[in-house]
Amino acid sequence: MGPPQLYRFFIAFFAIASLAATISQAEEASSAALEYHTPLNGTTLAAATATTTTSTRPRVTHFTFNATRRSLGSRGKYGGPCKPTNPIDKCWRCRPDWHLKRKKLADCAIGFGHMATGGKKGKIYVVTDPSDNDVVNPRPGTLRHAVIQREPLWIIFKGDMTIRLKQELIMQGDKTIDGRGANVHIAYGAGITIQFVKNIIIHNIFIHDIVVTPGGLIRDSVDHIGLRTIADGDGISIFGAENIWLDHLSMKKCSDGIIDAVEGSTGITISNCHWTDHDHVLLFGARDTTTVDDSMRITVIYNHFGKRLVQRMPRVRSGIVHVINNDYTHWEMYAIGGSHHATIISQGNRYIAPPRPEFKEVTHRNDAPEAEWRTWTWRSQGDLFKGGAFFVESGDPNGVGKFGGLDRTAPRPAKAVKSLTRFAGVIGCRPGVPC
Repeated sequence: MGPPQLYRFFIAFFAIASLAATISQAEEASSAALEYHTPLNGTTLAAATATTTTSTRPRVTHFTFNATRRSLGSRGKYGGPCKPTNPIDKCWRCRPDWHLKRKKLADCAIGFGHMATGGKKGKIYVVTDPSDNDVVNPRPGTLRHAVIQREPLWIIFKGDMTIRLKQELIMQGDKTIDGRGANVHIAYGAGITIQFVKNIIIHNIFIHDIVVTPGGLIRDSVDHIGLRTIADGDGISIFGAENIWLDHLSMKKCSDGIIDAVEGSTGITISNCHWTDHDHVLLFGARDTTTVDDSMRITVIYNHFGKRLVQRMPRVRSGIVHVINNDYTHWEMYAIGGSHHATIISQGNRYIAPPRPEFKEVTHRNDAPEAEWRTWTWRSQGDLFKGGAFFVESGDPNGVGKFGGLDRTAPRPAKAVKSLTRFAGVIGCRPGVPC
């Protein structure tokens, strides 16, 4: 390449770089300008923007160009400076001294699980031993020994480790499991059970390849051992529990559900998680024949539903579930399903349909005639639909106004979802460096 050609090459290179920077800045400004704000007249955002139509016909948004839905959902590695993109992360991330102020995280929950403070009032417990050889008399320094303590604890990890649970991990209340600063995997064994306890935070760990375990005698507190039946292989099972916050988890390949919340569990927020490679993803509600889950309140926000997922994102039987600003880049059958008399409010999500025409519908009603499911309140507001995706609404046309603001969490515009969920899943954190 001679001098003239070299000169033209550098001119073109810097022109492209300048254009890219300008576009990036414009996108940032646009996202900020598009944020929703609470109306000044004192009404809630949901009430001010409620859908008033009574039609239950499918609402469809068409696009003339949909470049590979797979690429639209990709979350590549990010090598730039710390950049929180949603309100939860802005609350604690990008502080180099985060490791000295870990409990700041407990102030950052939003949605129905906002009261979960975990082990904020307790001591720091450092897990130094990844083994789980004795589930009746767990060794000090193991995760199982930490979670059975009666006192509040903020549980962290000395270093990278893979914990293969011999039996389900049953925990006491007022606990935080905080994986920041280490590469922590719970894998190739049993999952986590949050049963009849309150105030739990689980943050920044990998949970995958969870298997069915046979049950037996398991210690669930320092002063009690119980006989457990077979564990189905859920990644996380929430059973009769309250005030739970699950944040920045990367989960896949569980024998049963990724996350189940049943038997009257309520006050739950599931946020900033990334899920792949699974059939039954999220199940809320145990049975159609029970009313114990009518009080269930769950917020699902800023999550990325990724590759090779089939269904239940979530599947809801009763209670109220607020689905906000999630990125649905993949599903093989449907995204949101339910039965009984579930109330589902979907706001500001991005739904990218699969190629097969028979699976374009976001919603799926389980085993109910139309005359019945038309009474269930399932409303979509401000959602973005691509690839032919559509959401079939039903129930109270003012449902968004009545239910969408109960968790005091307002949606951002759906076009901002890719940014809001950019760091979904486990994020790398090192002491002394912003996460």
